[in-house]
Amino acid sequence: MIAFEDIFNKERIACINRVSSKKRALEELSKLFTRGASALAEHEVFNSFCDRERLGGTGLGHGVAIPHGRLPGLEGASCALIKLNEGVDYDVADNQPVDLICGLVVPEQYTDEHLVILSALAEMFSDTSMCARLRAARSSQEIHDLLVTWRPEDRRAAM
Repeated sequence: MIAFEDIFNKERIACINRVSSKKRALEELSKLFTRGASALAEHEVFNSFCDRERLGGTGLGHGVAIPHGRLPGLEGASCALIKLNEGVDYDVADNQPVDLICGLVVPEQYTDEHLVILSALAEMFSDTSMCARLRAARSSQEIHDLLVTWRPEDRRAAM
């Protein structure tokens, strides 16, 4: 199982009123990854996300997207999350505005690990109860606490 406390840093979580577009959302997310990480360049993270989006959208539906990319020089996986007070058009099949955007960057050599982490994130963000709690959270700290304590059995118990 993925230890979310190892990949979510509270400095990389932001509550933002609104952004004007999907591109702006990815730019804000890219900025979060450079906080306290001298090995990451904002434009490299942004380009990685854009390259992945060109292959196919990363929106899950129900107001959630998980943009992700691989970058050379990273030592491990890392996530950042933006909670928008006003959702943005993200070109998702269900046409719902996206207000929870969880970015993932992994080292270039991560293959299986990348898929395992994406799967765990998709499971967490498919938990409607968890998403409701994230949307109700008032601070980055509260969001961080929710993210690092979530377990798959929480979702199963709610079903």
